[in-house]
Amino acid sequence: MPNLYEDIEIQEVGFGLKEKLDNLPRFPGVYQFKNAEGKIIYVGKAKLLRNRVRSYFRKGHDNDPKTKALVAKIADLEVIVTDSEMEALILENTLIKKLKPRYNIDLRDDKSYPYIVVTNEPFPRVYVTRKIRQDGSRYYGPYTDVKTMRFALKSVRYIFQIRSCRLPLTVEGIAKKKWKICLDYHIGKCGGPCEGIVSLEDYNGMISQVERLLQGKTHDLIEQLTEEMNVHSERLEFEKAGEAKKKTEAVKVYTEKQKMVSFELIERDIIAAVSEDDDGCGVIFKVRDGKLIGKQHFYLSNVSRRSESEMIETIIERYYINTDYVPPELFLSAEPADADFADKLLKSKRNDSVKIVVPSEGEDLKLIKMCRANAKFMLDELKIQKEKAKETVPHTLQALQRDLHLPASPRRIECFDNSNIQGSDPVASMVVFVDGKPRKSDYRKFKIKTVVGADDFASMEEVIERRYSRVMREGGQLPDLIVVDGGKGQLSAAVETLRSIDLPHQPIVGLAKRLEEVFVPGESESILLPRTSSALKLLQHIRDEAHRFAITFHRSLREKRVTSTQLTDIEGVGSAKATKLLREFGSVKGVLDASLEQLAAVVGMKAAQNIKSYFANGGKERKEAGDEIAK
Repeated sequence: MPNLYEDIEIQEVGFGLKEKLDNLPRFPGVYQFKNAEGKIIYVGKAKLLRNRVRSYFRKGHDNDPKTKALVAKIADLEVIVTDSEMEALILENTLIKKLKPRYNIDLRDDKSYPYIVVTNEPFPRVYVTRKIRQDGSRYYGPYTDVKTMRFALKSVRYIFQIRSCRLPLTVEGIAKKKWKICLDYHIGKCGGPCEGIVSLEDYNGMISQVERLLQGKTHDLIEQLTEEMNVHSERLEFEKAGEAKKKTEAVKVYTEKQKMVSFELIERDIIAAVSEDDDGCGVIFKVRDGKLIGKQHFYLSNVSRRSESEMIETIIERYYINTDYVPPELFLSAEPADADFADKLLKSKRNDSVKIVVPSEGEDLKLIKMCRANAKFMLDELKIQKEKAKETVPHTLQALQRDLHLPASPRRIECFDNSNIQGSDPVASMVVFVDGKPRKSDYRKFKIKTVVGADDFASMEEVIERRYSRVMREGGQLPDLIVVDGGKGQLSAAVETLRSIDLPHQPIVGLAKRLEEVFVPGESESILLPRTSSALKLLQHIRDEAHRFAITFHRSLREKRVTSTQLTDIEGVGSAKATKLLREFGSVKGVLDASLEQLAAVVGMKAAQNIKSYFANGGKERKEAGDEIAK
């Protein structure tokens, strides 16, 4: 079959981008599209990078509006070659979580949902956690319904005598009698492994039964417990037979509380997805032994003009790449966009084939409809929460709107501050507060590029122009209020810049430190808010956060410059040793004034001798520079 992508005609693009498109490798991997500012706006995986990436730029190809918008913004690309498509998926998943590119479907994972963990220890513990550690432990969940999780854990602790202590139990430690039994043993909640009352083999056999229960394989567990009961009865071990019977009855009670969806002892996951506008929701029903043992949902964003097949593919890839168990069957509300790869992923995770079905009639279709109805309900709940959030404006913001006569509640506030020392390493910061709380993911740092020396007004003009020109160019969100750290001068500079980029009506104020005066455009007199005003306290908090962020950035740049231009020039002193020296002696001048013995204690005698020799044999200019920086 001919390769449809190999010789396609590419639309006109910039020279640098065309060169990269012409030299793409024919290997699996991950590709990253960047805009003109170098920001990554899309991350994707590919079985063959050359074919997949070039298909975006095919001349005359009728892309959907969202893809057209993406391609129009691509100015550069970067690829990472992997050994397999599966490795590409794992890397793609990691990069999307880290970078949150604008044009990728954002699937909010369940970091905040609890799991039940069976620890990787000789005598495992079973407890609730919200953190997954790659230490060999087994995790069951996540549980979106905390009541279901609590019931499962309560049932485990009622049926099985597992330990709840944190003792680092080992067979050797138990043999040396390092530990004593506690109250849990005396009240029948623990079998007493700490004193060897229950053996390692028996305890781990009980743990395997716990895992069967958590996996929903209750039919097999009941059969196993019934067989244990009969064996103990035949041996006239009536106490042990009674314990097995008690466990069997408790498992039956646990099983009866689960919804029956099939009289066949089937294991399958049922997945459906719905969307509205730019939001979506996917739901997974987990069916084990014919019973619905749990439900999990995912919210998706950035899904406008995305098909249900694309959403199903995203859910399958992001969920099953991290889960420990894949059932032999999947019922889906739509075929995955890339069905072949979904099949490969599931097969590799299960080490066996997985049957994928899109039901079209009968009882199976009813299950899909039930799953889809749950997804629609969850999506409606999300919309209600968003509407409530819009309606609920914190009292502090209402007070700020009233006191500053703002046209709308300042739900998003962006604040700017400059930092430099005698004009060296000039920088600026922008912090963002949404509904009165910091949103650190939106913070930005700026290196001042066009201003020479310590000129706060010109620096403010540059930063305001760079920030809001870009927002206007990319169609981003403008704030409800801009705050600049300073008085009339800084405010006037910022206002003139906003007018020059066609934002004359953007709400903006200046906050002067000396008397905590608030300056507004067009008013000669400042506004003095009461010292006890919650609105003033919010402005002060935002201003102080911007100042802290700017100072931190400035110090890091200055330390890097000082380290790289002075100390690392010395033979035997790299960045690590230079950092140690600065931390120990406070500045380059402190290093210059330190004795040979003091230097040797930090970086060793050879490096210390090199430092002394360096400054003694022509380090006068360096010393003067060190004195200046120390000031």
